Amino acid sequence: MPRIFITATGTGVGKTYASCRIIEALGARGIRVGACKPVETGVTSVPADAAALLQCVQRFNPAFAPLSPEDLCAYTFPLPAAPFCADTERIISLETLFEKIRHLESLCDLLVIEGAGGLMVPITRDYAMVDLARDLEAPVLLVSSSELGGINPTLLSLELLRNRRLPHDWCVNLYRDSDSFVSVTRPYYDAAHPGWWSLQEGLDRYLEKILDRIGKPDSGQIG
Repeated sequence: MPRIFITATGTGVGKTYASCRIIEALGARGIRVGACKPVETGVTSVPADAAALLQCVQRFNPAFAPLSPEDLCAYTFPLPAAPFCADTERIISLETLFEKIRHLESLCDLLVIEGAGGLMVPITRDYAMVDLARDLEAPVLLVSSSELGGINPTLLSLELLRNRRLPHDWCVNLYRDSDSFVSVTRPYYDAAHPGWWSLQEGLDRYLEKILDRIGKPDSGQIG
């Protein structure tokens, strides 16, 4: 089953925004897309990230129409923290995470999976988001911040992905310090990573690579 794993250099960088942009773009191409937020924390009523993902998916995939935002999550917790810390009763089961993903995959042809926080955020004591991406064998999209100080966490995340030999791409979400990004961050990316792209400008090229990797759909769907 084709999957994409969306992560970021930290919390609040734009994983949900990126996931929704990708869902909308794939849906517009006639792909029966789905979404999953395996663990969402900081939930006091409705899981907000899952709700945003579901709203996008329901525009393109009727199989998700009966679902609620909670149905996109294996676990939700009220504490806004890493899943391991939010899971004060230690109820997270990795098998439950995979069962949730397998179920949602049965409703779509390509599943967009949004992680929590960054790559090294712990799900359990010994299992992080990067381990989940590895076990799912999903190509990773790393979303980087445009704010001052974004270079270091971007390079650390890329180094981790390379060391783990995970297929990946990365982009910048131009939202914080976007005006100063041109002078304080972009010169380095242009020099050291000339293939970098932003969510606001390079998404189409990324999607073409994803579609080439999984096989472009015939008659509007991926077989």
